[in-house]
Amino acid sequence: MELLDAHLMPAVDGVAYGLLLFVVAAGLSLAFGTAGVLNLSHGTLYAIGAYTGAELSDGTWGGLVLGLAAGTAAACVAGAGLSAATVPLARRGHLAQALLTFGLALVGGDLLIQFFGADELPVRVPEALDSSVTLLGHRYPAYRLCFIVMAVLLAAFGTWVLTRTRVGAAVRAAADDPQMLAATGHNPRAVHTGVLAAAGALAGAAGVLGAPIIGPGPGTSENVLMLSLVVVVLGGLRSLWATFFAAIAVGEVQTLGVSVAPDLAPYLLFAAMAAVLVLRSRFAEPAASHGPEGPSSDPVARLRRQLAARLRRRPRGAAAAPSGRGGGGFPETGWLPRGAAWRRAAPLLVTLVVLVALPWMLDSYSISLAGSALALGLLAVSVTILTGYAGLPTLGQTAPFAVGAYATANLAQAGWTMGPVQIVLSALAAAVFSAVTGPAVIRARGTTVLMITLAIGELTGAVINQFKSVTGGADGLVGFPSTQALWGGEGMTEESEVYTYALVVAVIAVTVTLLVLRSPAGKLLTGTRGAEARMRASGHPVERYLLVAYVCAGALAGVGGSLMVTVQQYLSPADVGFEIAAFALLAAVIGGTTSVIGALMGAGLIVITRDWVASSWPGHGPLLLGVLFVAAVYLLPRGLAGLRGGPGRSGPSPDGSRPDGRPPASSAPAHTPTPAGKVSP
Repeated sequence: MELLDAHLMPAVDGVAYGLLLFVVAAGLSLAFGTAGVLNLSHGTLYAIGAYTGAELSDGTWGGLVLGLAAGTAAACVAGAGLSAATVPLARRGHLAQALLTFGLALVGGDLLIQFFGADELPVRVPEALDSSVTLLGHRYPAYRLCFIVMAVLLAAFGTWVLTRTRVGAAVRAAADDPQMLAATGHNPRAVHTGVLAAAGALAGAAGVLGAPIIGPGPGTSENVLMLSLVVVVLGGLRSLWATFFAAIAVGEVQTLGVSVAPDLAPYLLFAAMAAVLVLRSRFAEPAASHGPEGPSSDPVARLRRQLAARLRRRPRGAAAAPSGRGGGGFPETGWLPRGAAWRRAAPLLVTLVVLVALPWMLDSYSISLAGSALALGLLAVSVTILTGYAGLPTLGQTAPFAVGAYATANLAQAGWTMGPVQIVLSALAAAVFSAVTGPAVIRARGTTVLMITLAIGELTGAVINQFKSVTGGADGLVGFPSTQALWGGEGMTEESEVYTYALVVAVIAVTVTLLVLRSPAGKLLTGTRGAEARMRASGHPVERYLLVAYVCAGALAGVGGSLMVTVQQYLSPADVGFEIAAFALLAAVIGGTTSVIGALMGAGLIVITRDWVASSWPGHGPLLLGVLFVAAVYLLPRGLAGLRGGPGRSGPSPDGSRPDGRPPASSAPAHTPTPAGKVSP
């Protein structure tokens, strides 16, 4: 009885916390489920309301009402602006939306800090609510009880509007059948704008009313966004009641869970999120097992017969040269003519020459930045493998990156300072980690992959903060011996030496990656992304291919993490957090999602913007990075690789949608790799 009595107030706190998350998550669910916008700036909308309400709060009822009106209106206008910003991306899938809205979140967060300051603002509530009341024999803040009532009324009003009014009917029709909505005389574009404005208003109102619970500060937007994503994933997009109960459960974990099981609480939310997504992907309808011709009694034998007949008609030397790009949009699978080969290799050679010459062109600080860019570049290349080649867009590749980084730091502390040994063991540790987590990822597709990998990354971050004996916790690791290069007998101390070591490792890793991607194994991976249904029909173990790609990409990320530790000589959780994962995904998109060299260039551009350009404008690094996100999404729809004027991709986009914005078709292109790695006619 005493134990129950001790946890009573945290349980009530969990209800208040959960209701706050419900109001916020309802807006996020509305934006994603109805308007089709994956809004990673939703936490910033909450922060707009929270900052505005805190600034206008003066301890009076008038200040509370004014703050509520102003904060709700400001977030509503921001939501409407978000609608205008995402309209040009309607046909490009959720990956472009995620990057754009994350960039807008960086810009908005920087502007809020510049306007309101970097410290958490105090919130003054009316004097009548700034007290405590007796609740079941305990003293409890009166404002939180009042907030529970206000949140219930707000949720009830929103549910009534959505289910019982003509406006709600139009919103639901916009989600179910926008063409029929247009036929009835309604403008789907106006409904889209209204939905995002309403989602912003909900987030803003929650920010004003919830500021005494989750106060306005530098980390508020990211915290609210993550918790809202968990609520939406657990509750789904079909039922507000499911979202309501999911929000209450998350609120209880955040309050009662910390009180009852503090060691487990950091893992529960994202573990539940990952489990729900994995189960949904397992029970989802699998990819079609045949193309438009219909099933075949023995499709593998039929394809082999066709291939054999084609090879008999070719000269003997032609058998080793598979056909080029087919109607399905596959990358070229044969050897290029020599002139074309040199043209393809020119960017790689120019990049290599520039990288080799950097120590003679830059100062020590800039050289260290170049080394950091190489480490981030390998992480971006691993993202390119998964996003561009395997069709698995990821926001959690910093997890194996962190495994490699902490493995190298701990090896150095144990006296294992030989660079190649650190690289191999770090890559092996990251590969094992990816082999363990890979089965949870490879069955899912599109946005679900983004969310599962995000959960894996956040769970890894929780482990880093918990196991201080290995990771140093929030303080990180520093003071370990410097890495010893293969050709030297002592640890590297000069920036030029460290950079040269990093460059050699990066060149080897990228060369191996390019050779594998251009091999028959790489063609099978590309075929899996572009024609999964046909690949399954011809007998290919698609999941096995994706798992191998996931493990290899994880090993490459581990190499990047090892290089980062060698270059920086320190390691903190911020080096392997969600923001770095978003940077790596942006680098892959900047380069073109199938360009390895473009990913390296994108990583270099991010490091230059974050560390070099921002040094001349202190305090505005997030703003510059946010502008880079937005510019890259709008100006480089096909990345740097698309600037060369090559033919566009005709296959699905990395998040699984087609170029016209429709879902992936069940049929596949006419050319499908056979198990032997060739291309059938």
